[in-house]
Amino acid sequence: MNYRHVYHAGNFADVLKHAVLARLVTYMQGKDKAFRVLDTHAGIGLYDLSGIEAQKTGEWLDGIGRLLAGDLPADVADILAPYLNVVQELNPQGGLTYYPGSPKLARMLFRPQDRLSAMELHPDDYETLHRLFDGDFQSRITRLDGWLSLGAHLPPKEKRGIVLVDPPFEIEGEYERLVDGLEKAVRRFPGGVYCLWYPLKKGAPIAQFHAALKASGIPKMLCAELSVKSDRETTGLTGSGLIVVNPPFTLKTELDVLLPFLKARLAQDRFASSRSFWLAGENKAS
Repeated sequence: MNYRHVYHAGNFADVLKHAVLARLVTYMQGKDKAFRVLDTHAGIGLYDLSGIEAQKTGEWLDGIGRLLAGDLPADVADILAPYLNVVQELNPQGGLTYYPGSPKLARMLFRPQDRLSAMELHPDDYETLHRLFDGDFQSRITRLDGWLSLGAHLPPKEKRGIVLVDPPFEIEGEYERLVDGLEKAVRRFPGGVYCLWYPLKKGAPIAQFHAALKASGIPKMLCAELSVKSDRETTGLTGSGLIVVNPPFTLKTELDVLLPFLKARLAQDRFASSRSFWLAGENKAS
């Protein structure tokens, strides 16, 4: 209950997560039928980068700040357009004051038929999130442990959906909990698109986490990772990863364009790296 994303909003991990989430939403809109986004650990939804908390860490300066600091290659700009259009819409006077959390980003991309279910357990953050979406009939905000929503809120009544699982990783065993939660969710809603975020840092059990995901038998899983610096001299966050279950068929190709660019633009030392590969499904050896 101590984690507050306001200190980290707009950092390099948010850039990767939100760029991919925007692509998933855009892909789902290729069909007219409605879909739902279930955000299990939603935060407050909108962040003031000029506020005390964000200014205290300044993490956004090495994330969204760097991303917007220079021109983008045309192919990268196309991939990032849904994400960056929302950021620009929130800052109509130019500059960078407001940054969207995942629920706000998804909601601003919605068509009239699309829906949001956002879960937040922290009492203060829940109240802030609830006020942000007050009166919005396309959004349902619930104070709930997000892990419980993987059982109670699936499958969505629309029968199409994106499930974003972005836990704070502030207690031991979160990697295992992520695997268990995913297995439970997929049993209830096997056709859903799942996007799971996880941290990369010194000592993180990534190999074991990936092995457990493979052992789950879930048939189609794509992995994307971005590290901005070496983990040799810090115990803090040095990178982040995403597992996308049932990804759009275009996503692997887009990641192969986007990740090398993000590595170059967001690198904090010469050890920055990126990779995308299939954990299960097509072209596992790639």
